[in-house]
Amino acid sequence: MRLTEASVAIRPRSAWEAIDLGVLLARRHAGLLMASWALVTIPLFGLLCALLWQYPGWAIFLFWWLKPAYERLPLYILSHALFGNTPSLKQALRALPKLLRPQLLASLTWRRLSPTRSFDLPVLQLEGLAGQARSQRLVVLGQRDSAAATWLTLVGMHLEIALWMGLAALFYLMLPQQVELNWTWESLLAAGSGQWMWLEHLSNLLYVLLLILWEPVYVACGFTLYLNRRTALEAWDIELTFRRLRQRLTGSAYALLLGCALLLTQVPNAAWADTPPVASEEAEQADPQGPDAPRLLKQQLSSQAARESIEALLDEPPFQHRETVTRWRLGEEKPAEEPKPEDVEAFLDMLKNLLKLGEWWKSLDVVAQIFEVLLWATLAALLVFVLWRYREWLQAFGERIGLPTRRRPAAPQQLFGLELAPETLPDDVASEAERLWAEQPRAALGLLYRALLSRLLHEHRLPLKQSHTEGEVLHLVTDLGQQNLENYSRQLTLHWQALAYGHRLPAESSRQGLCQGWRSLFGQERAA
Repeated sequence: MRLTEASVAIRPRSAWEAIDLGVLLARRHAGLLMASWALVTIPLFGLLCALLWQYPGWAIFLFWWLKPAYERLPLYILSHALFGNTPSLKQALRALPKLLRPQLLASLTWRRLSPTRSFDLPVLQLEGLAGQARSQRLVVLGQRDSAAATWLTLVGMHLEIALWMGLAALFYLMLPQQVELNWTWESLLAAGSGQWMWLEHLSNLLYVLLLILWEPVYVACGFTLYLNRRTALEAWDIELTFRRLRQRLTGSAYALLLGCALLLTQVPNAAWADTPPVASEEAEQADPQGPDAPRLLKQQLSSQAARESIEALLDEPPFQHRETVTRWRLGEEKPAEEPKPEDVEAFLDMLKNLLKLGEWWKSLDVVAQIFEVLLWATLAALLVFVLWRYREWLQAFGERIGLPTRRRPAAPQQLFGLELAPETLPDDVASEAERLWAEQPRAALGLLYRALLSRLLHEHRLPLKQSHTEGEVLHLVTDLGQQNLENYSRQLTLHWQALAYGHRLPAESSRQGLCQGWRSLFGQERAA
């Protein structure tokens, strides 16, 4: 590794600046990175789809699980390109088998879900460490930038999901209209039968294509985080500075050495070296206040005399106050003081104010009564709102239990363009529908739906209106609480909508189910 030939500036950076450097590095070699990734991953995905055609979910899961194996090739390209030795596409593909050998099983098993995968990969691939040495190395490297590597993985995961969903939505928007018209909920739910299997595999292919753009960027960002950490640990920037300084000084080093040799050959003047310093007479005289004064040199002072002198000084101000404290206390303790007359008067005034506050509190009874009236009024308004909100349900419930009700408005005679009067229906609706089904399936299905609306309107007393839609009718049926009637109404409504708006006839099995369901709910004869 030749630091002087690096294609980027080697200096300590913040973690986010290092990630930004990884994006720029991946963009610089985008063509080679994307081409090598596509040549490896797309054929592998095609092989997985061919082997697991009936299980597209397992195919894309296996492709996703093998991502650590693909990531070694972009790291190989980036590590060589960083120091000016960019490999060709052929050289990179030829080196792939050798790159996959070391610790591939560990990378695809217990290390597969590591959030710092891109940050740890250079230790395995570039330094060749394994076992305890690898663990210790990762501990040292991960002391500062492991959090940024974790965030890189989390953000990348969400970015993959967002891009995949966006491409899938764009793909479905670009489908031909004829394909969409042939879709039904039953066929989409039964996609596992093989009719729409190709569509799911194409959706999975979108994920494979977006990885061609994103995965080289992810590997490059982890690689630059690794380089930034090594730069801080091993002082690469300082080493580069000294190398550049040595290169600049190499040319002028001989001239400097020659100049130093010429200076050393010059002999100094002997008169200057032999001249002794002249001391002044004033300096030779002793200082009477200095440490060598006779006053200090001739006095007699013992240790006992010094101790007594120090104790005497401590007994005089400002050192005369001595106290030994052997307990915990907060600040300086003050002696207890007798209460002052002003404090007693203030305490009595406080008691008088408290008594006045009690009298004022008694005067709040009027305010409490006002709040009580407001609370009762709120409760009454809430009760009125609930009764008004669920008035139709309460009215239907009262009619079912036989309570007297007010006169209902006249029921509509038509709904969705269908006659709902009971006299317009045949006595045996199911048999008539079976008879019409062979020649006039639209009329047969319309008869069943019209008869259902008539029964709901006249027998179950549903408040149907001209403005109601099919969905609102189903909501009203749900409020009746009859599960069988709700299921049959929902099934019949879906078939009616498919025929009326989509011009799709129900299957033959649906005819038998609809007629038998009518007989089980309403009997064969119409009630008189």
